[in-house]
Amino acid sequence: MPSHVFADHAAGQPPERGAVESLISQTRRLRGDVDAVRRDAVADHGDPAGRWQRALCDLAVHQLDDLDDHLAQLRDGPPRAEREPAAPPLPRSADPHRDSLLSRVGSAEWNLLTDEASWSCELYDILGRDPAAPPLSLDELPSLVHTGDQPLLTAMVTDCLVDGKPIDGEFRIVRPGGDVRQVHMMGEPVLAADGSTASMWAVLRDVSELRRSQRVLRETQESLRRRREIAQTEHRLAVELQEAVLPPWRGALRFARGGPTRLDLAAHYLPSSIGSLIGGDWYDAMELPDGQALLSVGDLTGNGVTVTSGMAMLLGALRGMAVAGAPPGRLMGWLNDLIDATVQPALGSAICCRYDPGTRLLTWAQAGHPAPLLFRDGTGRALTPPAGVLLGAARGAAYEQAEERLRPGDLLLLHTDGLVPRHDRDATTDLLLSLAPSLTEASSAQDCVQTLVEEFGAGARENDACLLIARC
Repeated sequence: MPSHVFADHAAGQPPERGAVESLISQTRRLRGDVDAVRRDAVADHGDPAGRWQRALCDLAVHQLDDLDDHLAQLRDGPPRAEREPAAPPLPRSADPHRDSLLSRVGSAEWNLLTDEASWSCELYDILGRDPAAPPLSLDELPSLVHTGDQPLLTAMVTDCLVDGKPIDGEFRIVRPGGDVRQVHMMGEPVLAADGSTASMWAVLRDVSELRRSQRVLRETQESLRRRREIAQTEHRLAVELQEAVLPPWRGALRFARGGPTRLDLAAHYLPSSIGSLIGGDWYDAMELPDGQALLSVGDLTGNGVTVTSGMAMLLGALRGMAVAGAPPGRLMGWLNDLIDATVQPALGSAICCRYDPGTRLLTWAQAGHPAPLLFRDGTGRALTPPAGVLLGAARGAAYEQAEERLRPGDLLLLHTDGLVPRHDRDATTDLLLSLAPSLTEASSAQDCVQTLVEEFGAGARENDACLLIARC
């Protein structure tokens, strides 16, 4: 592997895709070359050196296939949509010699005519046998094999000796001390001049670490798949819950008790472009029994079904308490106490406004939220906010109120943080106020919303946002 690829790994960074593609191409060319050597250069089955060479070619092909798979996985990375933290490092053998390929490959031959057996020193190491002990016969070999795999080994050896079939399979061995290893065995019968089976040779490869890494990879991919399914389900439920809670109205909110006066209203929800979960932003407008209007926007920290359900709870409580006649400051205090008393405390910001259509008086309170923006005669300004801390930040907090007398044609903008992506609150306010000529010249509240969405809705958005336009 090129040195710069090693450097990328050492720095904890993924290697360049082009470098990995080059390695994949080299691996596949090498695999073809080795396969050609296996087919063309080694033809004599009776030559022990030839058998060993052919066996090593077979093992090299397996090794190159494994390498090709791993390089492809390295190139592709984890599944999209949720790049997960790296899996814990795989356990490595305490024996440094096990890091080389040859130390994990051993050979054996069993002579059926003389009952002699010969093992390489590497095979003793793989099987955990004392090198001074005699090699086991074919009848004794199953004693090292896991009881669940003994029938498999017996069937492979029988097929080889009786039917002349090559051996190519895997089974588990149990080393002294109980260590279980996975072994890949490849072998062929050696025929005598009369065509009978004279001996059987085999090459055994310890593939424990390889299979362990493949198992960890499969488990990681399965875990990612389950997480994706959970996230998709949670997203769907959050969307359905939010759509059921946020007002479905469009256009004017008419006041049955307020005569001909009306508010032209429009609102919009802007979802996050990063991630798949819905947040806790809300907007709301409703006519109260006394003929006044309740306008509110807010945001609970976090995202997902839990936060969306918390938003729905707050919005329901806000509506109910407002119908009972509570002023905005008291509403904020009660919402703060409600969040503090919940099983899963959270933080939130909000604005609550009461608008009297007869006097055009706007009374409002805020809890750590951006102030409403008032646009009039081609200019705009932020209303001076009354005191109020974040919801859930302090038990028993008091919230002050402020008043503003509106005029016909005035436009009020309420919004949550994140309306203008990647800008702080002050910069967001300045950008919104810069649109005053366009907003005040718009023919309806819906046209104002369209202007804002076209201006700020197309870019990447880390957080959800809501906006509410009310025009007198």
